[in-house]
Parts: sequence; structure tokens; C-alpha cells
Amino acid sequence: MKFKGYAYGLISSISYGLIPLFILPIKQANFSMDTTLFYRFFFSALIVGTYLFIKKQSFKIDVKQIPFLIILGLLYGISADALFLGYDYLTPGIASTLLFVYPLIVAIIMAVFFKERITISTIIAIVFVLAGVILLSFKEGKFELNPIGLGIVFISALGYGLYIVTVNKSKVRDIKGFTLSFYSFLFTTIYYAIKMIIHKDSFILPSLELTFNFFTFAFVTTVISSIALIYAIKNIGSTATSILGASEPVVAVAVSVMIFGEDFSLSLALGIFMIILGVTLNVIGDAYQQKRLK
Repeated sequence: MKFKGYAYGLISSISYGLIPLFILPIKQANFSMDTTLFYRFFFSALIVGTYLFIKKQSFKIDVKQIPFLIILGLLYGISADALFLGYDYLTPGIASTLLFVYPLIVAIIMAVFFKERITISTIIAIVFVLAGVILLSFKEGKFELNPIGLGIVFISALGYGLYIVTVNKSKVRDIKGFTLSFYSFLFTTIYYAIKMIIHKDSFILPSLELTFNFFTFAFVTTVISSIALIYAIKNIGSTATSILGASEPVVAVAVSVMIFGEDFSLSLALGIFMIILGVTLNVIGDAYQQKRLK
């Protein structure tokens, strides 16, 4: 069960880390972000809903769970909004990397509000992850961060961290993974639909090629990532899942360097190493702790 949880966590982080591969060409084409994100979540809900229908799985939920599903939709939407806005102020690698202060946010929330015990291995892992994030933020020996961009990405991290905690600690925890994903995507779609109506954006896509790109964007970075995330949380908990998410900036930086020409410096290499080391320490430490308790 633990191994599956860690595998799901890595799958989720890798697929989510591919976001720059899809979003940067769209931003460069000056296409509306609200429209982009609407179709990202619309297609995600459509894909998961079709799967549930074919498998004859129930869409039924408790009325008491609806407010929490709405909250999940809002948190996902706000986090996505802030991250993509952060791309306007920071390089893709740095913006995607700075999102990963969220393991610390999750750990603090779980410790303060839910009295979850923070192990020594978790603390060490968080320290290594944060050190890696700092190193990834250096450019030519200088620590360069736009304060506005930093604040915006912090909001994204807070939204993502609260999403993880809500999945783990609210009434939606009892909903099966695919069903929970469907409603999460559905309410995020509604969030962006409302924004588009307010801003009077068009819902019409100009070409089949763009429609296919949005569909692929939705499937890779949202459907795969979110379903794997939910199963990881259910198997290994919020804190371990959030730390495994540190693989996401590694993937995002790799995409930014190889595809979009971002400089690969010594600080980037050291940052990636620190993040991988932190994730590894957390997995080993958690496995050792579970063995001792048996």
C-alpha cells in the first residue's frame, strides 16, 4: 500500500510538472488564460465523467459533501490562476519551483490544526527541499526573485496546499478517487465559466488543432496528475504526498531548459540534487518508521 502511494505521488508530480510544455506556447500566442483553463478542466471533467459512465460507476455523492467539492474547485482554480500569472513575472522554471513551498504549508497546517506528528525524516526532507528551491532561484550567482511574482506564486502554493489538506481531512475523503476528481474538475470548470462570462470571453475555439492541444493538456497535466494525487493522499497522507511533489519542479525545470532554452547553471543542478535527496530521505525515513511500529 505504501509503495503504491509513493508511486502515485511521483506520477502525479511528473505529470503536473509538464505544465510549462503546454502553457508557454499558449501564453506566447496571447490566448486568453481563462479560456485555456476553462477547457483544461472542462475536458478533464469530460474524460473522467466518460470513464465513470463506461465503467458504470456511481456519480452519487452526499449533499453534505457538495460545499467541500465547491471549495476544492475554487482552491484548484485559484492555484492555477496564480501560477500562470506568476509566469508573467518569473521564468517558468523558477515559478514552477517556487510553487513547492507548499509541502511546508501542508506540514504546518497538519501539525497546527490536525495535530499530525512531524517526524525527523519529514523535517529533514522539508529542509532539503526548501534548500533546493532556494538554489534553483539563483541566476549567475545572484538571488533574483520578483517580489510581486513571489507573492503571486505563494498564493498558488497556499491554494494547492489547502487543496491537499481538504482532500485528506474533509467529508470528501470517502468519495472514490475518480468520482472525486470528476466533481473537483466540474466545479473548477464552473469557476472559470463564471469568470469568462464576467469578462465576456468567447467559448468558441478557433481550430481543431487548438482543441486537440487543450484536450492533451487536460489529460496529461490534470486528469493523470489529480487522480494520482488523490490516491497518493489516501495511501500515504498529505505531508508525504506534498514532499513527493518536489519532483514537479525538477520536471518543470527540465522542460524549461530543454524546450524553451532556460539556462542550466550549477545552482539549478544543485537545486535538483537537493530536492531529489529530500524526497529520497522522506521515503526511506517513512518506511523505516512504519517498520518500527510493526
